[in-house]
Amino acid sequence: MKKNNLKSQYRVNEQIRAREVRIVGDGIESTIMNTRDAIRLAEQHEVDLVEISPNAEPPVCRLIDYSRFIYQQKKRQKEMKSKQTKIEIKEIRFGPQTDDHDYNFKLKHAQGFLADGDKVKAYVFFRGRSILFKEQGEVLLLRFAQDLEEYGKVESMPVLEGKRMTMFIAPKKTAPKKTTAYEEDDDLDNDDEATPAETRKKPQQKAPKEYTGPKVEGEDFDD
Repeated sequence: MKKNNLKSQYRVNEQIRAREVRIVGDGIESTIMNTRDAIRLAEQHEVDLVEISPNAEPPVCRLIDYSRFIYQQKKRQKEMKSKQTKIEIKEIRFGPQTDDHDYNFKLKHAQGFLADGDKVKAYVFFRGRSILFKEQGEVLLLRFAQDLEEYGKVESMPVLEGKRMTMFIAPKKTAPKKTTAYEEDDDLDNDDEATPAETRKKPQQKAPKEYTGPKVEGEDFDD
């Protein structure tokens, strides 16, 4: 089991060494007071005095139930951990004499892994006397890295350890953005908003009536 040192990170009540502290809490006005008086105030509210900012001047302490405070901190750490991007390592295995069909099949898988943000561990396994073809295995891995340069970058060059020659490829940080159907709909909506005059129906104009009265010399009724 991993030892949880969360409790040892915070001083509480009599463990607080500072003479004066700034107290904060729900329904508590922030103020500076003697540490002993702050502990008595916490006891009156049936809570604990927890030092949350020991490096401040003076240190900041919160009036809160200590068990509840630790629970909140654990919950916050769990939420932050869940938001962190998890990078998995996907393994791609070759033989020193891998044919083109098998190579292209594994290359396609590696492209998908890197596009998803995972690392790729590509290695050539030398079985028996095939270790004599270690140069051929290195050439294969370097070719593999070159074919993946649009998706990732080499993190470590091929290294021979025992019967394995291994190379790591990390995904590129800036991957091409995929257009979703939702974004396409937004683009269509924006196009409609950008050209409202084209979507509105223009009112029909009535044709001018032709003058049928007597024509007076010098006047033109055709304009």
